[in-house]
Amino acid sequence: MTRIIADISISLDGCVTGPDPGPGNGLGTGGEALHTWAFSDDPEERRIVRETTARSGAVVLGRRLFDLVDGPGGWDDTVGYGAEEVGRPPFVVVTGSPPASVRLIDLDWTFVTTGLPDAVAAARERAEAAAAERGDLDVVLMGGGALIGSALDAGLVDVLSLHLAPVVLGSGTPLFTGRTPRTLVRRSVHPTPNATHMLYDVL
Repeated sequence: MTRIIADISISLDGCVTGPDPGPGNGLGTGGEALHTWAFSDDPEERRIVRETTARSGAVVLGRRLFDLVDGPGGWDDTVGYGAEEVGRPPFVVVTGSPPASVRLIDLDWTFVTTGLPDAVAAARERAEAAAAERGDLDVVLMGGGALIGSALDAGLVDVLSLHLAPVVLGSGTPLFTGRTPRTLVRRSVHPTPNATHMLYDVL
């Protein structure tokens, strides 16, 4: 069964970036602390990264996030979703118009200009096609925060995966501002040295 999983790191005060995010400062001031767990050498945190990427049949992201990861100082062979793990899944970008060029030409990019529901549907098709060979795979919504918030509002998310970092950013990009109320059922809480990992079913 293909699940739609919104997966994002968040601060104790509910932010998914620090203040002033933008080109050259994608996570905002101090926002790198949100992802300390994902780059640590702790065996349990490495396991979480490995198992999440192994089950990713396709990944959805917004255009602003794409511009950061594809821009100078963005992803490379050692940094980025799935880097140095089991391999990178196809990526589906929600955008008003496709970019004129792509720096990361070795990755599988699909640009959807007809909205988030269509992007999630395209990602599901990719994940289900890959599942024929690899078993059940998920669609992962990796961000940014506005995309995940919109997906929650639209009822597109089956599972919310939050990685709660022990940091207070003071301001930044909030995840849950003015959102449509949703009922969450906790599935698991798993502390590691650099974060607390929480899974919720979204009803």
